[in-house]
Amino acid sequence: MTFNRFEWRIIVRVILLFITLLAAAVVVVNTLWVYLFILVPIIVYQLIDFYKFNKKAQEELDQFVESIHYRDFSRYFDVKQAPLELQPLRKGFNEINSTFKVISREKETQYQYLQKILELVDTGILCYATETGEVSWMNESFKKLLGIPYLKAIHSLEKRDPLLYRELLELRNGESKITNVTKDKNSFKVLVTSAAFQTDGKVYKLIAFQNVNEALDETESKAWQRLLSVMTHEIMNSVAPISSLADTLKTRLNQSLHEVPPEQSMVFEDLELGIGTIKRRSEGLLKFAETYRNLSKINKPNVSRVFVGEFFENMYQLMQPTLEQKNIELEIILKDPQLSVEADPNLIEQVLINLIVNAMEAVKEQAQPKIVLSGGITSNNRVIIKVIDNGIGIPEELLDKIFIPFFSTRKTGSGIGLSLCKQIMMLHKGNIQVQTAPGEGTSFNLQF
Repeated sequence: MTFNRFEWRIIVRVILLFITLLAAAVVVVNTLWVYLFILVPIIVYQLIDFYKFNKKAQEELDQFVESIHYRDFSRYFDVKQAPLELQPLRKGFNEINSTFKVISREKETQYQYLQKILELVDTGILCYATETGEVSWMNESFKKLLGIPYLKAIHSLEKRDPLLYRELLELRNGESKITNVTKDKNSFKVLVTSAAFQTDGKVYKLIAFQNVNEALDETESKAWQRLLSVMTHEIMNSVAPISSLADTLKTRLNQSLHEVPPEQSMVFEDLELGIGTIKRRSEGLLKFAETYRNLSKINKPNVSRVFVGEFFENMYQLMQPTLEQKNIELEIILKDPQLSVEADPNLIEQVLINLIVNAMEAVKEQAQPKIVLSGGITSNNRVIIKVIDNGIGIPEELLDKIFIPFFSTRKTGSGIGLSLCKQIMMLHKGNIQVQTAPGEGTSFNLQF
């Protein structure tokens, strides 16, 4: 409506100028020169006025375009102080600016809203330009997940984690893949998902990182429990009758020995030895099955608030005689005596005992064997208990196997200890991680 009025003012000027020129033409045709002297100044005035009008309109338009170019929507064009013919134009500019201001405010609100949502989610998000690799945005979850406070370009990941860097570059648009991430010498699994979009002539790649380590551990643990349950059930059902039958045969054989002629006694002794061997191996298999049955017996921990210092004190009193006997130093580091966790004391003590026993085995060949118990708070405000030794370390190829049931590097080991530790920590909604350096030592970290 405002610009319609502005157009009408131009049309009126053009019509008046046309009428004046038409009158001048009539005067010239009729050779009425006296009137021509009157019309010429009027024509000149109309042309100058029309030029000034357009120049002012052009200047106003240039100012408006400049404000739009620099997104200065706060600029106000004074309507009251403007010439009458420019008032509608300035009023229209102000209305457009007000509309842009509202749109800009809504867009900024949506951007802030979206950014806050992306900062609050647990999923790490990274966005970078595919051509240059320059990182345009990443949220706090990504920084915490990978322990990276700042990342200028995606190529900077190559030095930090070469495996992850290659996986990200090879990840196709819309593809999801589970890969390993290393942080503070700890390795965990993440699900990475890729998407691409184009804006301002540039193609960007958006990658989402989701920590699935605990979910995979829980699934793996349940699978092992089902396997162990079936295995122990079948072993006990099959071996128990054999053990009972062997016991019965041995009893009857002993009863018949005094009735056997001396020349046949050697045969019966061989039978007795064979039956005894069957009985011992049957009892060994039953004990084996019963031992692994413990993995599926723990269903719900009896949780209470416990000071970490109490755990350490109990471990010191329990393990100190054995440690002194083996000449192993035990050091306890606890900066905050009030540090506590919600846990089942009996189960957590069992975890610490298993880890200390393993540490004692690891340091037995060291010149100055040492085990350290420490407690503290992680960067994400989780309580952490560490059992550290200066032993031989764990070979890298065995790290993925040490928590698997039945697996043990010791000849006398049952392979149940670390599996049980992991299950207990998962029941506490926590996890157990290992840091190791061959020849330097190992640290088992319990995070609650």
